[in-house]
Amino acid sequence: MIETWRWFGPEDPVPLSHIRQAGVEGIVTALHQYIPGQVWTVEDIQKRKDLIERAGLAWSVCESIPVPDAIKREGIAARAEISAWKDTLARLGRQGIETVCYNFMPVVDWTRTDLMFGLPGGGYALRYDHTDFAAYDIGILKRSDAVRDYSAEVIVAARARLGRMGEDDKIRLEQNIIAGLPGGAKTQTRQTIAKAIQSFAGLSEDGIRANLAAFLKEVVPVAQDVGVKLAIHPDDPPFSLFGLPRVVSTQADARAILAAVDAPENGLTFCTGSYGARADNTLPEMAREFADRINFAHLRMVRLEGGHSFHEAEHLHRLDELLEVIKHIRAGEEKTDQAIPMRPDHGHLIGTDIGRAANPGYSYIGRLKGLAELRGLIAASSQQKVA
Repeated sequence: MIETWRWFGPEDPVPLSHIRQAGVEGIVTALHQYIPGQVWTVEDIQKRKDLIERAGLAWSVCESIPVPDAIKREGIAARAEISAWKDTLARLGRQGIETVCYNFMPVVDWTRTDLMFGLPGGGYALRYDHTDFAAYDIGILKRSDAVRDYSAEVIVAARARLGRMGEDDKIRLEQNIIAGLPGGAKTQTRQTIAKAIQSFAGLSEDGIRANLAAFLKEVVPVAQDVGVKLAIHPDDPPFSLFGLPRVVSTQADARAILAAVDAPENGLTFCTGSYGARADNTLPEMAREFADRINFAHLRMVRLEGGHSFHEAEHLHRLDELLEVIKHIRAGEEKTDQAIPMRPDHGHLIGTDIGRAANPGYSYIGRLKGLAELRGLIAASSQQKVA
């Protein structure tokens, strides 16, 4: 595996000099100044690449080229948006960026309800509380027909939770949820969220799945032409939010995506945290089945709380599962004769990082700890055979 580290560009509180001290080889980054649908210029791509290389590192993965919601809604009919995505992909490939991670989540990207969940040891983690999310959807956003998407038990709990919230609590919850939307709090409001959700009205799982397949048939040939491996990231969390269909959540979903265009360039980002947030996903079995189509790995674990709720756990939580996953990924590397990039995904906010500026889940010390633990597990995996 190629050790990498996510970096959000020159504005990231963690500088490249500190990342190099971590001992990784590569950087995972993107040009976040571009909005979805804009074509990235060759000059800006090269400028970012040069900046990384001057620090003694390599730009290993682009995470990500945002997929505009128009493509998710309209598929092949979104000609201008698909063309722009293909142009950016081609430019990245020609500049030597060999792996591109992307996702196909409608409206909301990663979603958490608490960005400062207190841990027993004194640090902080990211958390998704399904009751809090329902309370926001039903009682704050007041989405039409929201109650249809929750069980009676969750609705009762959400309304009780809402009744105990003060205005500051409601504002904080909304800000936490908005943090995972494209542009975050800088561009998103309650009104823009509601409008974006409404734009998907009537789109079924089958519809968005067909649009994803159509998108892949357009972009995979470009990836093949410029030598890029595509790696779709799973839904985070891996179930419907705001009543919107999500189709990168399960083993069956991943199988359908790979079958849509059966080529090594059409692969997966195997995120153990995202797929692991569903109790019915068996991570080692998924890694075994898809080993030779895993083009990128995010390694972390979540602690399931029941009822869809979870929080970010220690990297080595569910140790036996993670060890088996790593062994299957390494077997896939041997089969394809290609090392894949991996990064420690999300870290607890601990130690002297508490109180410092940091992107949620991406403070320095917590990820250093996770990386060290993963290094040990990867080394141990080399002494064991795949089950």
